[in-house]
Amino acid sequence: MEISFWVLGLLCLASFAAAFFDAVVGGGGLITIPALMAGLPFSTPLPTILGTNKVLAGTGTTMAALKFIRSQIIPWQSMVAPILFAMTGATLGVQLAYKLDPQLLRPIILILLISMLIFTMAKPSAGRHHEPKLSATREKIATNFIAFIMGGYDGFFGPGTGSLLIFLFVAVLGFDFLRSSAMAKSVNWASNIASLVIFVSRGSWIWQVALPMAVANGIGGWVGARFAIQQGSAWVRKVFIIVVTVLVARLIWQTIFQHT
Repeated sequence: MEISFWVLGLLCLASFAAAFFDAVVGGGGLITIPALMAGLPFSTPLPTILGTNKVLAGTGTTMAALKFIRSQIIPWQSMVAPILFAMTGATLGVQLAYKLDPQLLRPIILILLISMLIFTMAKPSAGRHHEPKLSATREKIATNFIAFIMGGYDGFFGPGTGSLLIFLFVAVLGFDFLRSSAMAKSVNWASNIASLVIFVSRGSWIWQVALPMAVANGIGGWVGARFAIQQGSAWVRKVFIIVVTVLVARLIWQTIFQHT
């Protein structure tokens, strides 16, 4: 596939920016998927776009997850089970993506995102401090359930996965925003890796575009995670509100005008 140098350069820039914000609060697909749709030929199948996006997203989430793990915000041992559950969910989700239209979820996700935004803004103290709401055993069960469900959603559709994960860890488990971001990135990494393996194995990706964008995404993910760690939960909360607001606005536009 022929892609001009300038188009590829812009795609890589979009990939870097997407990974930076995705490492902090999720929502990277809000940038990369529209960028790929604009930069690739109009006839490019949706599974190919999703597969290409998963390859580059997998690199960004890998770098971000490694940065969070090295920071020891959350012990890596506590991430193992959620990662396995997320991979299982994503594997099932991708299978559905080949059989059903992922756009069917758009209205539901829009309602969820608006609810998240209202909750976060109505409760300024939410996510500022780490205040677990469940016992250790129940917290593990809830974390694994969230990882499985959101892993399935990420494999099937994807937009807003990181933001939804962060919100659930804050609202349901009582994590602070920084800890939620660290756990969300590990879960999102797992779902991305499981998804990209299936998409790539089926040939649903464009390597000439995915590989250079993956490099940019990896750098962006590392830098974004570093900023999140340095700035703390208050800063992550502000970025979360901004990104979710933009994501809601985009989904409303798509729903009204039926744009892909």
